[in-house]
Amino acid sequence: MKHTRLIVLALAFMSAMPSIAHAQGASMELSQAGKYNRAVEAALWALEVAEQVGPDHLAVARSLNNLASLYQDQGDYAKAEPLYNRSLEIREKALGPDHPSVGISLNNLAVLYRAQGDYAKAEPLVKRSLEIREKALGPDHPSVGISLNNLAVLYRAQSDYAKAEPLFTRSLAINEKALGPDHPDVAQSLENLAILYRATKRDNEAEALEQRAAAIRAIKR
Repeated sequence: MKHTRLIVLALAFMSAMPSIAHAQGASMELSQAGKYNRAVEAALWALEVAEQVGPDHLAVARSLNNLASLYQDQGDYAKAEPLYNRSLEIREKALGPDHPSVGISLNNLAVLYRAQGDYAKAEPLVKRSLEIREKALGPDHPSVGISLNNLAVLYRAQSDYAKAEPLFTRSLAINEKALGPDHPDVAQSLENLAILYRATKRDNEAEALEQRAAAIRAIKR
């Protein structure tokens, strides 16, 4: 009986996955086209199909995360927060507390809190995401650079420039090493550090970074 149930569940999963992937892909395309209402409809459909596989399946976590991101992009933080939290809970339960996907969920939730100015909630989440990524991926992985950058942005928003600067600098070094000196993400890192330099009255240093970032962005891809 148990064996039969497992077969049924496996077949349901196999039949559902293409529909989930299609709906998630459609949602992303619609979002990029600025058609947010239709993107949300597609994301809700993906979540509904994923829930049929099982409420704690990783496909549900991905669907929840995608839907939350859409709401966040529209400034609807009240709808986004519980979805990010549920996605995090599913990933922690299914993958363990130190899995990189858990780090992604933590980071997403932290960015949401930062957007609302709730730095007290955001900081421990970013720090935990950084710890997970360093442990799982190594200290020089681009994902570590993302977490460093996000923590630095958090400190910069609170005018804690002494904490922010070394994080921005390390994030820039990681991106340059991992992605190459002319990657768009390097330009973003340069611009983030330049904003800090402007805020601390180091205009000459800021201008040099801004010029380099502009040159990178001018490269035809």
